[in-house]
Amino acid sequence: MKTKKITLGQTLIAIVGMALIAFIIVNTDINSSENSIANFEEFVLPIDGIVLPIQWNDLGKQMVEVGVIDKEKFEALYANRGGLNSEDIKLLYGEDNENIVMNKENSAILLNILWAFGLSNKNKILEEGPMVDEKYGGNAGNFASTGGWGLSVGDAMNHYSKYSFVTLTENQQKLVVDISKNIYRPCCGNSTHFPDCNHGMAMLGLLELLASQDISEKEIYDIALQVNSYWFPDTYLTLAEYFEGRGTGWDKINSKEILGSTYSSGQGYSKILKKMKPTKIRGGAGCSV
Repeated sequence: MKTKKITLGQTLIAIVGMALIAFIIVNTDINSSENSIANFEEFVLPIDGIVLPIQWNDLGKQMVEVGVIDKEKFEALYANRGGLNSEDIKLLYGEDNENIVMNKENSAILLNILWAFGLSNKNKILEEGPMVDEKYGGNAGNFASTGGWGLSVGDAMNHYSKYSFVTLTENQQKLVVDISKNIYRPCCGNSTHFPDCNHGMAMLGLLELLASQDISEKEIYDIALQVNSYWFPDTYLTLAEYFEGRGTGWDKINSKEILGSTYSSGQGYSKILKKMKPTKIRGGAGCSV
């Protein structure tokens, strides 16, 4: 039996051919993945943003005036990030702000502004809840949401639950308490009722603002999920893909369920990641100013 000789040229052609096939497969997967992410983004992270139905009015100006936000510190921080635009300046110093539009571009600065509001607006959750519970140390100043807020005049705790920027009725407060216990964030394992990080404190502030406008429970959950999605885009795009693979589109999911500990807490989301590969995109808002 004769052995067929393979020339060097034939070998090179075979190698190039295999490399080309591999390149096509890899890029097909990448393109498919990018197309999939783009489809999910349309629902999870709308390009035009979302409307937060709150009356912001002059709350930014009030926080600057009492020192919750130190004007010089805040502007210096953003000078290194391209500066404040006209909308940012209006939110901080204007008097006639109405509804706020949140999008991928301003989600981080809104996180900081809402963080300042949640930290300083007087509320029993801050004064009687887990932040001051002895089993967590009993000192509200020892958490990231308080010790990490370095953009105030003086120590952040000088402003902690101090100002009645927005006062809630008994029913509105009950709604905030109930909802806050069921909204988690994937950067840690605590609910908004224990706002020990910036995302939790900012979400608490947002819940207070929404409740003060008598927004319904369902709508508050829907808005909270949209806001969390801008702050944690990788998490919620991954969850959108997870549910899509199980036959449920993102527009059909239950916001209250998704925001609960099973999916939105750090521990719950980690379990989801054991079942699938996480989505990776740029954006979101970190756990510091």
